[in-house]
Amino acid sequence: MASRNTSVVFCLLTSAVFPSVSIAAMLEEVVVTAQHRTQSLQDVPVSVSAISGEKMMEAGINRMEDLQAYVPNLTVTESGISTDIFIRGIGTGMNQGFEQSVGMYVDGIYYGRAQLARAPFLDLARVEVLRGPQNILHGKNSIAGAVNLITADATEYFEGLFSTLYEPKFDDNVHDLMLSGPITDTVGFRFAARLREYGGFMENLFLGTTGPQYDQQTYRIKLNWQATDETKLSLKLETGSFDTVGRQGEVINDEPSTSDVPLFTGRTQAEILDDTQFPGVVNVDTDESVRNNYQDYKGSSNGNYSNNDTTNLTFNVFSVKDSGHEFAAITGYLHYTYNDLCDCDATAAELFKLELGEDYTQYSQELRWMSPAGEDIEYIGGIYLQRNELDFRDKLIQDSDVVVQLLNAADLTEVGARGDFDPNPLGGSPEEIIGIGDAGNAVANITAPRQFLSTSNIYSAFLQTTLHFGDDWRLTFGGRGTLEQKTGSRKLEFTDLEGNILPFSEVDTVSAITFSAERHDLRGKRTEKSFSPLVNVQWDYSQDAMAYFTATKGVKAGGFDARSNMSPSTELTPRNPGALTPNQQVLVGTFEYEEEEARSLELGLKTSLLDGAAELNIAAFYTQYNDLQISIFDGTLGFNVGNAKQAVTMGLEMDGRWQITDYFSLGGALAVLDFEFTDFENGQCQQDQAPTSADGTSCDYTGQTNQYVADWSGTFLIGYIRPISPTMGIGMGLDIIFTDNYNPSSNLDPRVEQDGFFKVNGRIGIGPIDKQWELALVGKNLTDKVIIVYAGDTPLSKTVFGATSHTGFLESPRSVAMQFTYRM
Repeated sequence: MASRNTSVVFCLLTSAVFPSVSIAAMLEEVVVTAQHRTQSLQDVPVSVSAISGEKMMEAGINRMEDLQAYVPNLTVTESGISTDIFIRGIGTGMNQGFEQSVGMYVDGIYYGRAQLARAPFLDLARVEVLRGPQNILHGKNSIAGAVNLITADATEYFEGLFSTLYEPKFDDNVHDLMLSGPITDTVGFRFAARLREYGGFMENLFLGTTGPQYDQQTYRIKLNWQATDETKLSLKLETGSFDTVGRQGEVINDEPSTSDVPLFTGRTQAEILDDTQFPGVVNVDTDESVRNNYQDYKGSSNGNYSNNDTTNLTFNVFSVKDSGHEFAAITGYLHYTYNDLCDCDATAAELFKLELGEDYTQYSQELRWMSPAGEDIEYIGGIYLQRNELDFRDKLIQDSDVVVQLLNAADLTEVGARGDFDPNPLGGSPEEIIGIGDAGNAVANITAPRQFLSTSNIYSAFLQTTLHFGDDWRLTFGGRGTLEQKTGSRKLEFTDLEGNILPFSEVDTVSAITFSAERHDLRGKRTEKSFSPLVNVQWDYSQDAMAYFTATKGVKAGGFDARSNMSPSTELTPRNPGALTPNQQVLVGTFEYEEEEARSLELGLKTSLLDGAAELNIAAFYTQYNDLQISIFDGTLGFNVGNAKQAVTMGLEMDGRWQITDYFSLGGALAVLDFEFTDFENGQCQQDQAPTSADGTSCDYTGQTNQYVADWSGTFLIGYIRPISPTMGIGMGLDIIFTDNYNPSSNLDPRVEQDGFFKVNGRIGIGPIDKQWELALVGKNLTDKVIIVYAGDTPLSKTVFGATSHTGFLESPRSVAMQFTYRM
């Protein structure tokens, strides 16, 4: 096949930096709740990686994006105006109308919105990453996998923790506080707070600043009440803000223009923006920092920001009957808002700005009933209700004189092809009088506000039953039925800077040609019914080993496109009533898209070796996706939702760990993934690429791989801990992360492919054996690798200037921090 990404994941779950000395080298049992029951990781018939909260604090894992280094086949990265989350090559692209293909859950509450993946981690007990469709127990949209975040609970005795981290190179300050313990004999509490400020690693040559700068504050209070011997109530309230100034993006490639406009031909976008002169028509002279059009951790944008506020409330009731049956009621309220400003052209030139904002509210209720574990027949079933309300809005702002001048020059050179022929004897300038060379004037000081509204009501029921055949065989079957009712609307207008709607005129023509945008007002309703089945067989073929086979079908909801600048209609754009020869266009966008479906097979082995000193787990999988939802950049400013008719992902995942001695441990992962679009004719063409599909506008991706897919990737983790005196100990860890080549761009442009690399994170700490305090050095990317985590076409570079240009988002270079932790 065209590409393979092998994902073998060896994930080491370290417990404490200085554990008690044991008589023999034995692994600690890793306990997870991946199937809503408390189980050993080795008993769960799913490909799962688990990382403890203490490991995350030690390694400086502050948010989802940091987690991917320790879980191969997981990709989390900020993209142009969204966040991408992929597992096994499957994820959701850049469109606010999408739910994520990788479901994120916090204490059982679904966090399906991409923006929430940017929220900082706080006081977690562990993170569990489940690969493959997880629709039965986790909901229908978790079609690629699920990430479970489990926050730490109140403790029986008083505990406290204070931790502070300082990294001088990028001015990174992280402060954590945790207090936990009993209030009465039956009521306990846990309070946690995290404050983080970060100075950034990208230099903005134009503004003289660095970014992305973080200002993050998160606070959480949890209350537990043991109301009776049977019933426990839990209430969690969390609020936070995570604000960013600047971004980690820069122009990484800029090639000479192939435009027929003489002012552009043979010049890069940077050269055109820096100095383009034509007496009486163009006088463009941008700050020379715009010529920084190559990768060097330096950019020249006019500034970006993102302001985010979140609130969530979770109320749980758990009741365990004398019979061992357990009832759970999980009630959730989630709300967030954000406001962003994106200088998406990534240059110092005043080309355009994009304002984005979103208000999202979610209510959910799950009622769950579980039978006792270990009986001949086990089951877990329940019902789930959820309502979402989404208000997304964005606004293109074109108040740049540079765009006006350059479009006028192009329109003059091309004899009016950038607009209409609309001579006006009363025009205030020569170009307006003759009606040629005035295209830029039509879009001077305009905005294109858009509002997208969507509501969704979800009703589902699920049941999963396990039958025990003797001591060695288990058969599990389950299913989830879901009814979803969804409404959506999207409206786009052209207005002046004060918000007054502009009459139909040449502004519509020029916007269609230059920005690929047209006015529209669309509304729709959808009702979907789906059923996701699962069959699983487990065989304990020895006392220390288990094999399993799973066949399942997953479904991800359809919906409405929030980001297309065009309507689905094939009709011509509006006629300019003042034009003698109007230049009407046919723009075909998207609004409604259908559900996608996955059919998956997985075969796995989980083994304990060397009398409990080692573990090795292997999973082989094959998944076919039908009507895979794809977000396709329109080459200008917008994104259209498309469907890849069919894709297949298959591979191998391995994870393991080995406690060699009481002091020395190894762990790691190796991953192999083969992804192929087996039928995808409507893909996005690369810049300079001629269409290859029958429709004459798209490119055929059949036989190609997907974004973020590497042939192989993995981690190798080394841990060493031992006493150095009767009271003191030392702990060291070395984490080696490696990957083959992958393409971070959705259109797979080879000019931005990321070469394979290995990077090293490390930690060395010293403190008393009772762990009351610890002082540590924490290093990230010690090999100082340049890593492009996302890349895309630079907006307007091709459509306005005819220049091929790419913008890349980068991971931070090498950093070394000092961390101090004190436990009470």
